[in-house]
Amino acid sequence: DIRRTSVDGQKDGRSSISTDTFAIDTPASGLRLASYALRVTLYRKPGARLTPTVWRLGAMGSDLPDRFEVPASEPGRAGRELVVPRYSQEIHKGQYPEYDNGGEAWCSPTSSQMIIEYWGRRPSQQQLSWVNPDYADPQVCHAARYTFDHQYDGCGNWPFNAAYAATYRDLQSVVTRLTSLTDAERLIRAGIPVITSQSFLKTELDGAGYGTAGHLMTVIGFTKDGDIIANDPASPDDAAVRHVYKRRQFENIWLRTKRKNAQGKVVSGSGGVCYLYFPAEPTPSQRRVLAEVGVR
Repeated sequence: DIRRTSVDGQKDGRSSISTDTFAIDTPASGLRLASYALRVTLYRKPGARLTPTVWRLGAMGSDLPDRFEVPASEPGRAGRELVVPRYSQEIHKGQYPEYDNGGEAWCSPTSSQMIIEYWGRRPSQQQLSWVNPDYADPQVCHAARYTFDHQYDGCGNWPFNAAYAATYRDLQSVVTRLTSLTDAERLIRAGIPVITSQSFLKTELDGAGYGTAGHLMTVIGFTKDGDIIANDPASPDDAAVRHVYKRRQFENIWLRTKRKNAQGKVVSGSGGVCYLYFPAEPTPSQRRVLAEVGVR
């Protein structure tokens, strides 16, 4: 009855909204956001008794300096790797092109589905009944359908992915920014994986084998030397999803706010954006670590 959509073209001459992100148009002017208000409108069918419930509403604000390089963090305590399902977006090429042109663009919902299942949740067989039974990993197709933004025409809307994760029982989610890989290490030690957003040239991340203007993957652990263990959905099949990436390379491409693309043009970076999915009732240690990274 209602299609999930962001609203394009919102601007006032000083600020604007790009899909899911509000930004000051000219930060160098010194103009800053002083306050904001959030509004929720709930709908139900006429005559129906069932009503939606809101149990979490949030926004993340930040004011990061422009930076092509970020300070390197030192590896923390001995590494840990979480046992997270491995799903490839690439095996879904050509499937359901009405959702962001099919699986090759499904890095965000594929990453979301991996972490949702890490927490023991997944769609039911009835919920998956619409998916072609010949397709492997039908839950990834389901995630793409239910994160799709009809205005953006894609599945990469950050809060839409977080909202999809929160449709599962006793699971909550946020979109936030972390300040360094030290924050990610704390979360991993507490058993919370991190879905990260980054963009990079092929030469900037050894072992990836590709360059991207924007890509989501999941940090599931750290080696004893502090390098990144990631489930990267941009892999040829499920078995190839686990990667180890060099710590310094990964940290810089994830945390920087500016970079140069293949044509030498200065473009933006995510500045440490990530999704965090975790239980509605975290353990005391998980609650403490989440508070340390600004999630309450």
